[in-house]
Amino acid sequence: MRAAPTILHLDMDAFFAAAEQASKPSLRRKPVVVGGLGPRGVVATASYEARRFGVHSAMPMGQARRLAPHAAYLVPRFAFYRAISGQVMELLGRLSPLVEPLSLDEAFVDLEAGGLADDSASARAVGERLRADILATTGLTGSVGLAGSKMLAKIASEEAKPDGLVLFEPGTERELLAPRSVRIVPGVGPATGDHLRRAGITTVADVVEAGEDELVRILGRSHGASLYRMALGHDDRPVVAERDAKSVSVEDTFDIDLHDRLRIRLEVERLAERCVARLRGSGHSGRTIVLKVRRYDFSTLTRSETLRGPTDDPLVVREAAERLLELVDTTGGVRLLGVGVSGLADYTQEDLFAQAGAGTGGGAAVGDAGAGAGAGAGAGEGAGAPGAAVAADVGESGPEEVSGYPADAPPTATGPATRRWAPGHDVRHAVLGAGWVQGSGLGRVTVRFEEPGSTAPGRVRTFAVDDPELEPADPLPLVPGGVTGAEGAAPAVRTGA
Repeated sequence: MRAAPTILHLDMDAFFAAAEQASKPSLRRKPVVVGGLGPRGVVATASYEARRFGVHSAMPMGQARRLAPHAAYLVPRFAFYRAISGQVMELLGRLSPLVEPLSLDEAFVDLEAGGLADDSASARAVGERLRADILATTGLTGSVGLAGSKMLAKIASEEAKPDGLVLFEPGTERELLAPRSVRIVPGVGPATGDHLRRAGITTVADVVEAGEDELVRILGRSHGASLYRMALGHDDRPVVAERDAKSVSVEDTFDIDLHDRLRIRLEVERLAERCVARLRGSGHSGRTIVLKVRRYDFSTLTRSETLRGPTDDPLVVREAAERLLELVDTTGGVRLLGVGVSGLADYTQEDLFAQAGAGTGGGAAVGDAGAGAGAGAGAGEGAGAPGAAVAADVGESGPEEVSGYPADAPPTATGPATRRWAPGHDVRHAVLGAGWVQGSGLGRVTVRFEEPGSTAPGRVRTFAVDDPELEPADPLPLVPGGVTGAEGAAPAVRTGA
């Protein structure tokens, strides 16, 4: 633990939804839900206005629509979010050489390493300046937590939401933690939380009272000892500037279960191609190919094959994924497919075609999960209208499942005479200019023509889906200092005690 609150945690407020509100004047201060719009889609992010109706991340989209039928429901624009995230991360990089991104909208910063703070007053000044710089640069708001450890800094930023700053003075850790749920401690997930609850341990104070020996008996030596230290406020984890990628993967969830074996194989081939494109884009190769299959009953199977050396060859990855598919029983239907590559390296082993034919992993199982609806390592997104997966660190609250449209590209033609237009995505009309898709169906697409800098909602027009004057477009940049946030909520500046 540090003697000064020089670890900063930044968490952008309802990031995806706030970015959409900032870029679409008609949605400002309105409930907005971003996620997969198909029957099996889930909420990636909900604006604070939507949260008031009970909508939250990871909720099935059907349930969200029942709770907030009047909200705007949009498909994610991940390329747009990444561009904004890049601006935010650049601001963090000016504070310290030690910046640890956790996702597009969240990061730790070691202010001590940057020489900008050595006590509470200077740390608070840095945090306030950062929040002002983010607003001036992106038009969005972020919440800041400051403490002497990563655990407390993250708790502080959560209490600061929305659009606030909370500082926890070092030395108050045990008092701050005692009444809180044990789930707030890093490493305590649903399973561990339930295990502890059955033992009568529900709060951090209960953990301390139980003692290290009892926790070791319940959870094992490593986990029990670690939990006890954290409950005492002892968190010495450093801010790590570089987090090496461990795997690259893509997933698709389908609105209607796939039964045809040929269709399933073709989808696996397509996923393998996209996975390799992402692998190459990250500058890596990998030697373990992983296939993920979620069946009609929500049971999830993963199979893997390890090659003799790392590869980024699409043929090698595709053939390995096809071999793994032969090991999986798809009788009854498939609702999700995923292909991943792990064991990453920054070089490629030449001439792997022979090993691709023979295989070396034998299809070893890396996990057979029971019923569950988690999204796994990625986020994905029509009957049979597949979508894209994103790495687990993309989202706001962990992995999200987003089914229906490619996450990294605007809508594209799906046939010789038909286009599919994703709600929320950008378009440009030859005469009317820039706009975004409000919805489509029955051969029509409805577009609202407005730009981020507009002060009033734009006009709405409807076109045929194949109107030659209407084209997909790149997102327009946000206007710095824009109006966002939960209906003008006043910024919060508090000091924890």
